[in-house]
Amino acid sequence: MLTVFNIQRYSLHDGNGVRTNIFFKGCPLRCLWCNNPESIEPSPSIMFDERLCHRFGDCLKAGNGNIILNNGKLLINRDFAGDVNILRDVCPSRALMVSGEERSVNDIIAEIEKDIPFYIMSGGGVTLTGGEPFSQGPDLKDLIKELKNRNIHVSAETSLHLPWETIEPYTELVDVFLADLKHTDGEKFVKYTGGDVKLVMNNFRKLDQTGRDFIVRVPVIPEFNCSFPEMTAIIDFSADLSNACEINFIPYHDLAREKYIMLGKEYIFENRGRISREDLNVFSEYAEKKGLTTKIMN
Repeated sequence: MLTVFNIQRYSLHDGNGVRTNIFFKGCPLRCLWCNNPESIEPSPSIMFDERLCHRFGDCLKAGNGNIILNNGKLLINRDFAGDVNILRDVCPSRALMVSGEERSVNDIIAEIEKDIPFYIMSGGGVTLTGGEPFSQGPDLKDLIKELKNRNIHVSAETSLHLPWETIEPYTELVDVFLADLKHTDGEKFVKYTGGDVKLVMNNFRKLDQTGRDFIVRVPVIPEFNCSFPEMTAIIDFSADLSNACEINFIPYHDLAREKYIMLGKEYIFENRGRISREDLNVFSEYAEKKGLTTKIMN
């Protein structure tokens, strides 16, 4: 079984053509700006949108003491004692939701097959994302093999923050890796993501040695890496990789703010301001001078 929190159809931004994005739960990093905070924990997450709540009370009964009403405000024990799946369809107004569910390979394939005509027409396919898709375990390999049996192109978004032994088997299965390179400085990387930048950079080198095509993806984040010296260090490293066919710059935005509120989490990157495409032109121009194909993402 695979733990999925969303299957997004008709995507145009995560690989060539029309794509179906499969979002998996679980990530080894804790990026402070994460756009999908519901993806971080591998287990299902309780999300609550107070704006939609009509105080029907169904969740109070199902919550068995884990959800209470206090002075008209719904309080949720995020360390839910019991199976959170009992809350999955309990709220009529969808104010309370459970993000993430186990799905079989056959179930996912059945949903994806609906879009095969769009893949054929546009040169699209499926993008595995998350979270970190390669943290899913052996069923992910079975899913990719089923996709390849149907001649469906497979891209995978990855942090590369896993042991190489975990990643290596996928180098023969995935068509294109969309690999994040967030920084090259170890101190800043651990402060903002909780991870080991050496692990990521070494995995980039090993991925490069396989000869497989990959795209370097750089989230451009205020206070973290949005300076010319930091970004040029990222670009220089990328330019030294023989099979980095493209570099993408992904500007920070605060659209995930509501998700943090729904998860009962603090949004640490509040009020950082958005980064415009114009802000990224200088980095794109430098990358092109270094011989890289560039793209500024929306």
